[in-house]
Amino acid sequence: MKSIILVGGEGARLRPLTYEMPKQMLPLLGVPMIERVVSFLASHGVTSVVLSLGYLPDRFIAAYPGGRISGIPVTYVTESEPLDTAGAIRYAATEAGVDDTFVIVNGDILTNLDLTKLVAFHRERGAEATIALHPVDDPSRYGVVATDERGRVESFVEKPTKDLAPSNLINAGVYVFEPSVLQHIAPQGRVSVERHTFPLLAEAGTLYAMADDEYWLDTGTPLTYLQSSVDLLSDPRSPGVDQGNWIHPDASVHPSATIQHSAIDKGCQVSADVVITRSILLPGVTVGAGARLHQSLVGSAASIGEGARLDPVCVVGAHYSVEPGTHFEGDARLSVI
Repeated sequence: MKSIILVGGEGARLRPLTYEMPKQMLPLLGVPMIERVVSFLASHGVTSVVLSLGYLPDRFIAAYPGGRISGIPVTYVTESEPLDTAGAIRYAATEAGVDDTFVIVNGDILTNLDLTKLVAFHRERGAEATIALHPVDDPSRYGVVATDERGRVESFVEKPTKDLAPSNLINAGVYVFEPSVLQHIAPQGRVSVERHTFPLLAEAGTLYAMADDEYWLDTGTPLTYLQSSVDLLSDPRSPGVDQGNWIHPDASVHPSATIQHSAIDKGCQVSADVVITRSILLPGVTVGAGARLHQSLVGSAASIGEGARLDPVCVVGAHYSVEPGTHFEGDARLSVI
């Protein structure tokens, strides 16, 4: 089975980290997010993937020049212009010659949902398309789905207000499609799968959905990217975790530094009396003596001056230098660009 992974977005919510790196290439405990997504798909029988590229496509191709990610063959398809979700799916499927049941995944979703069960459900119902659903407390940021007792979608509402949402089951960004769905997508221009394709299929009675309450996280914001790291640090199956932290073997951390629930990547240098909690340091970061970092993200080769403080939720871009003794907090975005 093939899978199309949508990785064309600009990752605006994670700027400035995404100015030089697509969000799906950002690491989680040293492993690029895209590799974790591909490994998940492979565990459910996906044998090849198509990357639907748009933003900084060369970063993916340079990282995996052999055409394999996590041992799975990959085809690169790059949009010449933004096509939105459905347009990207149609273009990628056409260019890659997809001609059988296939899976689509948003590339910034981490989940343990039972994809094998979702595909079986799709086939049992004779669906054209099937959406994986996930329950949330506040569905207003997502597409909300209401179904009948067999899972046939009765309504699909994109980002409703909380009081008007027909259910708390949201579109989890994982779909199973038949090739016939491509005929419902205009061959040119921007087309949204949520706003255009799904309502058409729901009206035709060929759209189904299945709920799954397994782990699911949209990693597209600073807080959720941080949360995904903390979740992995809490997972006993995660390799390399020691006392709730992941520190790359090539990183240097002074014995007097305090590290809690954090990931410190390759080449980082952490000085004396530093305190880092619930944060992520990408490769090559230097942290001066006495600095304090809490619930913050620091991009590659950035430097944090002596005695500086970063409080929730600071995002420091690559190569940026935080001056000694300065203090940032709130939604602080620090960048050389």
